[in-house]
Amino acid sequence: MIFELEPIFNTVGASLPVDYEMDFSDVELSGVRPFREPVRIRGEIRNRAGIVSVAVHAHFALDLFCDRCAGAMRQEFDLPVEHVLVRELQDESNDELICLDSPHFDLDALVSEDVFLSLPTKFLCSADCKGICPTCGQNLNDGPCSCKKSVDPRLEGLLQLLDNS
Repeated sequence: MIFELEPIFNTVGASLPVDYEMDFSDVELSGVRPFREPVRIRGEIRNRAGIVSVAVHAHFALDLFCDRCAGAMRQEFDLPVEHVLVRELQDESNDELICLDSPHFDLDALVSEDVFLSLPTKFLCSADCKGICPTCGQNLNDGPCSCKKSVDPRLEGLLQLLDNS
């Protein structure tokens, strides 16, 4: 969504409420389209003491599969998106400020970037997910499988010593 920020930059204490939804239904992650519902953006753009800042929350849920056990899962996120906006930069190497070329500001691009940078690299149904048995494929979260555990051939000599005693 594009916001006109000229009035905000020109008036100390001015604020602009933000409340809308973004559609990510065409985005694919890990072979699926996990955004079944729109991403809800709520917050405000405010000029405090001459500093214009964006302070919104992006609330969304992902419906996908666990990377260890392949079970269906839903993970909800409430991501704070906070940035300071300026019209010009004195220090070009400052990555904390966002310099605007025009008073028309596209918040969608900023929120999209923050959403995708915040996503974990591995999606797990729980922190202690046991995964699946590499031999039979049973979900080990449901209980142990009946497969005989193979021994690393490099450690067979040690296993024989344990069996002899």
